[in-house]
Amino acid sequence: MDMTQPPAKPTVAFAHLGCEKNRVDTEHMLGLLAEAGYGVSADESEAAVVVVNTCSFIQDAREESVRTLVELAEQGKELIIAGCLAQHFQEELLDSLPEAKAIVGTGDYQHIVSVLERVEAGERVNQVSAVPTFVADEHLPRYRTTSEAVAYLKVAEGCDYRCAFCIIPHLRGDQRSRPIESILAEARQLAAQGVQELVLISQITTNYGLDLYGRPQLAELLRALGAVEIPWIRVHYAYPTGLTSEVLAAYREVPNVLPYLDLPLQHSHPDVLRAMNRPWQAGVTGGLLQRIRQELPEAVLRTTFIVGFPGETEEHFKHLLAFVAEQRFDHVGVFTFSPEEGTPAAELPDPVPAEVAAQRKDRLMALQQPIAAERNAAWVGRIVDVLIEQENPSTGAMLGRCARFAPEVDGEVRVMPGEGGLCAAPGTLVPVRITAADTYDLIGEVVGAKAMVGDALAAHRPAS
Repeated sequence: MDMTQPPAKPTVAFAHLGCEKNRVDTEHMLGLLAEAGYGVSADESEAAVVVVNTCSFIQDAREESVRTLVELAEQGKELIIAGCLAQHFQEELLDSLPEAKAIVGTGDYQHIVSVLERVEAGERVNQVSAVPTFVADEHLPRYRTTSEAVAYLKVAEGCDYRCAFCIIPHLRGDQRSRPIESILAEARQLAAQGVQELVLISQITTNYGLDLYGRPQLAELLRALGAVEIPWIRVHYAYPTGLTSEVLAAYREVPNVLPYLDLPLQHSHPDVLRAMNRPWQAGVTGGLLQRIRQELPEAVLRTTFIVGFPGETEEHFKHLLAFVAEQRFDHVGVFTFSPEEGTPAAELPDPVPAEVAAQRKDRLMALQQPIAAERNAAWVGRIVDVLIEQENPSTGAMLGRCARFAPEVDGEVRVMPGEGGLCAAPGTLVPVRITAADTYDLIGEVVGAKAMVGDALAAHRPAS
């Protein structure tokens, strides 16, 4: 052994929890540590130190984060706690977990290398900025944790809205948009890595650029991304009032921008929306959705709702049921209200009993299921591009997604080989004829060039 060489740096394991914005932060920490010479791993058994990037959005997420931390502490791991739980409960975590060697806030993950070096020197580190101001750009190293074909790109950090139920602005600060040029540079980097689907994320993506340019610039960003060689560009979290005709025109006219709109509506009744501090949404939702469908006929609409918000009556809930029945969304997620310490909603009177909120969630999902099945069934017989993500070499069966399904949150397309055993490797886009559908997923088979030509000719053949 060459005794003049410094000892090899240890391996650090990572545990990632929470949303895809958190995932991007994890990927930057991984990239920074790898660049600094540390080994990085997703297997906690390989490392004495584990970085846990936590979530604190709702009670269930906090419980999962705490459970993960306790389990790792019981295994004798030294912990570096990052993310929203660290930002939210830094003192409590340091006091209650001796294994916690460092706390890293949501605006401080770029310091992960120096934090780890200080921990190795025996220091216990609290690296949390009271007001997060950092936003990463294309120059910060990144080690992706998604498949080669899918990547998330954070276009902004933080949030300027103050919804009564949401702790995010407190944990991540006000909105900080990246310049269009920075986003384009990272998108080109990802295209060079073979990315087929780029998912743009931020807390309010329809407000992208407001803080930098004085007005939202999502339409301009989408048109600029049209020149990047990535087949699918998907936008998450499109607040309804930001879907102007200009933005919808960009969705419609830029070929690689998918007509997929993730609208966090939260409720339909004006009284509940006012209590949620979303008065700008009350009274415009139905008409706005009608305009979206007129201007973007191929739109796939996903939304989320909160039931059991303080003061929500049975009348309010029935209004929501009627709204969902009328609007017939493609995909719906439902959460029961979670009171977050430090938010106005946590102090509101007239709480809804937990069992009532759970029943309302079940009733709303039971209403949505046949709607989702009907929306899926409308795709039977169509030929659509499918991004293959898994394959079974022994049977040739594949799993993938078409444009109407976002990663992680929506359904899948179960794909069988086409005529002559036509298959496709993970990470490729292939034409698939949809042959069947169920409530959440689609089933299809790979289509060869010969079959596609035959279908095209049949479509133009005069009726006899």
